[in-house]
Amino acid sequence: MEYNRCGKSGLLLPQISLGLWHNFGSVDVFENGENIVKEAFDKGITHFDLANNYGPIPGSAETNFGRILKNNFQGNLRDEMVIATKAGYKMWEGPYGEWGSRKYLISSLNQSLKRMNLDYVDIFYSHRFDPNTPLEETMMALDYAVRSGKALYAGISNYPAEQTKQATEILKQLGTPCLIHQEKYSMFVRTCGEGLLDVLEDKGVGCIAFSPLAQGLLTDKYLKGIPENSRAFNPNGHLQSEEVSDEKVVKIVALNEIAKNRNQSLAQMALAWLLKDNRITSVLIGASSVGQLNNNIDSLQNLDFTQEELKAIEGILK
Repeated sequence: MEYNRCGKSGLLLPQISLGLWHNFGSVDVFENGENIVKEAFDKGITHFDLANNYGPIPGSAETNFGRILKNNFQGNLRDEMVIATKAGYKMWEGPYGEWGSRKYLISSLNQSLKRMNLDYVDIFYSHRFDPNTPLEETMMALDYAVRSGKALYAGISNYPAEQTKQATEILKQLGTPCLIHQEKYSMFVRTCGEGLLDVLEDKGVGCIAFSPLAQGLLTDKYLKGIPENSRAFNPNGHLQSEEVSDEKVVKIVALNEIAKNRNQSLAQMALAWLLKDNRITSVLIGASSVGQLNNNIDSLQNLDFTQEELKAIEGILK
């Protein structure tokens, strides 16, 4: 595992980070999640990404992660981990349970720390831009989180390019620089490259890509349509069946052929494709098993692309 400098900060993040969005909630097998976290750490993944509402039920991923920390990472091992959490999406009912107010962000951070039994998190994010709250208020809440010692760094997620520029400028004026931006980015979702990466590079902010496999589309799971054990088959899943169109499957099959010629799985190539850009600090993966985790980590064995491969991939994605 190699570690990349996060923007112009002193913090290094692993090329691959582990997200606990799925598979770590109260409905999941705790021992499986525990084994995944232990294996990830043993393989050099030091960065673990959560949010207040991860579950289901909301909050249960943080609770379970707190149990994993207590069982396996006592003492100085905490100092070898970068733990992140976020607030922005709906966490509880009522007027103070979502968006970007100081009231919500600080209350949520306090709850997250209790669930994980931590004194601080390394990164605290505003999880989404709030069009109805002054951006200054949201950024002042992040600044307070850092100054209070409840977080070491401030980050933002899902912010458009223009609001990202404004947010980083406000944080700089407050004296708490924006460390990192977390954005959805994959071969199939490339809006991150439409101005946002340029803003981050200009402002010295790191970037971590989430959903790098497009909710599993960029794997060999959908080469022949929608299997019964897939996210797209589940009507309540985040990946809708209409997203697995005939046109999309044709692209998946073509990309898979390039991956095979590189001696990689499609998932491994999709991760490598993101990491080829030095503006990407880390790629955030999910995992439902230790085997899947290790398969994704193996993408690091081949990060180089020929110009012919890049041209062929671009032709498929257009």
